[in-house]
This record gives sequence, C-alpha cells and structure tokens, in this order.
Amino acid sequence: MLKSITTMQSFQPKSVTKDLVNGLPDRVRKVLVDRFGLQGGEGKTLESIGKEYGITRERIRQIEGSGLSAVRESDAYTEHSQTLEELKRTIADLGGILAEHTILAHVPKSDAERNHVLFLLTVGHHFNDKRETPDFRRRWHVDQALAESVEGALQELYDAVDASTLLPEDEFLDLFGKHLKEAGVKIREAETMLRWLQISKRLGRNPLGEWGRLESPHVRIKNTRDFAYLTLKRHGSPMHFTEVAKGIRDLFKKSAHPATTHNELIKDGRFVLVGRGLYALQEWGYAPGVVREVIKGVLSRDGALTREDIIDRVKRERYVKDATIVVNLQHSDFKRTSDGRYTLGR
Repeated sequence: MLKSITTMQSFQPKSVTKDLVNGLPDRVRKVLVDRFGLQGGEGKTLESIGKEYGITRERIRQIEGSGLSAVRESDAYTEHSQTLEELKRTIADLGGILAEHTILAHVPKSDAERNHVLFLLTVGHHFNDKRETPDFRRRWHVDQALAESVEGALQELYDAVDASTLLPEDEFLDLFGKHLKEAGVKIREAETMLRWLQISKRLGRNPLGEWGRLESPHVRIKNTRDFAYLTLKRHGSPMHFTEVAKGIRDLFKKSAHPATTHNELIKDGRFVLVGRGLYALQEWGYAPGVVREVIKGVLSRDGALTREDIIDRVKRERYVKDATIVVNLQHSDFKRTSDGRYTLGR
C-alpha cells in the first residue's frame, strides 16, 4: 500500500459527507442522498427519483446541481478542505489519472464507504471526471495535461500491438514507457503504469499475465480453445491433447475433459495435428494437412528433393516415423526422377 494511503488512515468519508449535506434543505439533501446511495445500496437514477417526487428527471438534475453547488459554498466544505486536499494528494500519488474502479479499490476502507468517496470526488473542486468512451473507462484526474498525455500514450500503445501480439508484463510496460516518454510523461514505477493501463478498455492481461489487445482471444479468454492456446504457448512445443487438458486444469483451474479438448483443437485453425493426438501451434510454422499434404508443400516450396531430404523436412513439421513418409511418397501425387529425387507428379 502506498504511503499516501497510509496518511489517510483517519479518513472518514461517511462522516464527511454527512457534515456536507446536513445543512441542505430537506428535499435537496434527500435527492443527493438517493442519487449517490449515501444511506447504502446503489445510487438511484434521475428518472426513478423524479417519479418518486412526481417531477421530471431534468428537474431532479437541476436540484442535484444546485445541491452540489450549495455544498461547495458551505462552511462545512471549508471545514473539510484539508480532507479533500489529502484525497487529492492520494490520487496524485496513485497516478494523477485513475479509472474510477481503481480509486474505489484503493481509497475506501470498506464497500460501505465507496459511494461516499464518489460523492466527495463529485463535489470536490479538486477532481475532474471523464465519462466512459469506447476507448477508456470512466476516470478521474487532478492534472488535465497529465491526463491527456497518458490517454494519448495508451492509444499509441494500442496501435503499436496487433491482435496476435502477446507480451510478458515487463516487456509490455517497457513498450508503454516508450510511448509515455514520447508523450512527455516522466516514467513512473511499474505499479503506477499498471494503474494507468486499467484506464484503457482496449488493452488487457490474460490469466498468464501476458498483455495485448483486449479483443484478442489470447487475452479475453472465452472457451476451451483459448485456454488450450495459452497452455500450448506456455509449454512452447507440441503436446498431446491429454496433456493440453491437464495443462488447462493445472494452469487455470478449469475443467477440461481430454475428449472435449481434442474436439475443440480439431475445429480451430490455430492448432495443427502433427502426430497421433499431438498438437502444435500453426504460428510456430507447422503446415496444416495430412503427411501427404505436407510433402506436397515441401516439394512445391523447395523443388525436387531426395528421399532423405524430404524425410528430414517433413519431420520438422510432423512427429511421424520415416516409414510413414516413405509410404506416402508412393502416392501418384509424387514422381521419382531418374536421379532418384522426388517431384510433384501432377
């Protein structure tokens, strides 16, 4: 836990919000209490509060706005100015711009304080919020220039990685750091950079701690095939489908039946069957197809080859016996030349 949070151990948001709203007219106070859920539960919508009072949601919005303004101009607000300054310093120390959920994970001491912290962020003149967009989550900042620079760096980082890119966390942070530097942001410690990454709705981390685009199936894991991909990628070499199923169970604590895993691997083009029940990732350079198709690919790519050369090259892509390759060379798809080499027969 950061030092700034330690300095706020006496922070009592429920007590502060009670003082701030106590001097308001009854209806205005109740609207704010209901809107922010200051008596527990979720905050209510403008529409639901309007129905309760028999007035429009726009009128409730006006009452809310005038109530927040009245709080900022009150003696109670002045009396609690030091508390708001401490909250500002805490947010600055945590990064200066943070996703709302990140603030709520660090500042409140309990779930019961979350709504009260949100109220203080809203009413405090120190804090500025940005609404959720397709690229970013709702976030709060105490430094406009820093906020714009961090968001720009996050966008550049997204553009720098494609959908297939997966990077270990330290490499991803190094790449992020380069874009931050280009945006004029002084590099911070890893914890701060990780909090900034939580602002983005388009970048994320998979269960193995690797980072990439959130729309990638390698990051946002949806099914057995995605878990199988990560299992094979972590292993780094071909695995039998029973080993893949076991790897899913061991790495991710997910149920994975071997037969089901086998069926899923067969359906997905990311995987190549390279031996009896043995799978590799296509991105490793393994060509899809049965042994005969692999031989055809080798000859098409490299021209006429001796039997030994063909065996050597096919075995780079398939875990099969030499005899299996030799038998396949007898197919009419292949022709033996006068010098003993093989070419495509058709």
